[in-house]
Amino acid sequence: MAIEPRAFLTTMETRIGLTAEDKKVMQANADWGTAVAEEMADHFYAFLGRDEEMNGILNATEGRVHRLHATFIDWFNQMFTGMDNWGDDYAKCRWHIGLIHVKIGIGPQHVVPAMAVVVDKVGRKLKADGKSDELKDALAKVCMIDLAFIEQAYVEVSSSAVLRETGWSAALFRRLIATGAASM
Repeated sequence: MAIEPRAFLTTMETRIGLTAEDKKVMQANADWGTAVAEEMADHFYAFLGRDEEMNGILNATEGRVHRLHATFIDWFNQMFTGMDNWGDDYAKCRWHIGLIHVKIGIGPQHVVPAMAVVVDKVGRKLKADGKSDELKDALAKVCMIDLAFIEQAYVEVSSSAVLRETGWSAALFRRLIATGAASM
């Protein structure tokens, strides 16, 4: 049930409505993104650090928070540049980020509100700096695409683990999930 990152990115761009114009707006504002990336990382990790469970995950190993802070800055900058104009490298990178979230235990219950903080704080910064609504909208779309990659990683890893351990077919697994959801 593993996804192909580039195909997933293309699907998400279509579903979310990320356009070529959105990408141009993002790239034209890459310097601004670089200038505010650290501030956004500070907001992001301050928010996560207030949660006891998340704080434990962030500080589980020596230097993890520092490394994650630097990774966030890279991630934030890459949203503006698209790395390779939102191509294969971007898709593979976003998929890898999703897998890392699963691996270290940063669950959807933490990722979704943290992304909401990023969208809110960057929206406030955009307004304070007199940036356009087009940039705000484009950035929100890219954030949601990146969030979709993280969320999909949980689905793919969980599904793959169940299928591998049980020997079930993907069709049986989907039917059991649908039946289980209907009973709740």
